[in-house]
Amino acid sequence: MRIISGSARGRQLASFDGKDIRPTPDRVREALFSILTSRFGSFNGLKVLELFAGSGAQALEAVSRGADSAILVDSGQVAAKTIPENIKRCQFKATVQFIPWDVFNTLPRLEQLGPFDLILLDPPYNKNLIPQVIEKIESLNLLAENGIICAESARDEELSDCGRLKLIESRVYGSSRIHLYQFA
Repeated sequence: MRIISGSARGRQLASFDGKDIRPTPDRVREALFSILTSRFGSFNGLKVLELFAGSGAQALEAVSRGADSAILVDSGQVAAKTIPENIKRCQFKATVQFIPWDVFNTLPRLEQLGPFDLILLDPPYNKNLIPQVIEKIESLNLLAENGIICAESARDEELSDCGRLKLIESRVYGSSRIHLYQFA
């Protein structure tokens, strides 16, 4: 895994063992960031939140492309070792913060740091976590008015609108499906 574009372009990210982290392949991340670039125009000035961050590659990619800051949340032991190493490799210690806590316990604590322009989430597949997280994000007003939530699920997971957040796009990439949400 590597950073695809921006100030940290080409930086190799830390490798890890086990199945605790399921990283988004470079080609899928590249396609996703192409979609996000067409929607945002630029990442400059964006505040990013990545939940179930795993390796942190997606938020680090956003910061590399110009996002002002990112907060990464993941309670996994592998993530607790991998994310700080990747922040160091990308030299983003001043702009990226890692919180090694459970997502559901952390979200209320992020209320004063939001709203976020881009929220990335890649929870364990087939556990119906995406609608629960999106509902919590909405209730806490963590998404900026013109912000986007990008959720990754298994290919066969069908999602729909969640409250005021509308599913605006859904694309399949191999065994994964990417869903984009925005306020109606």
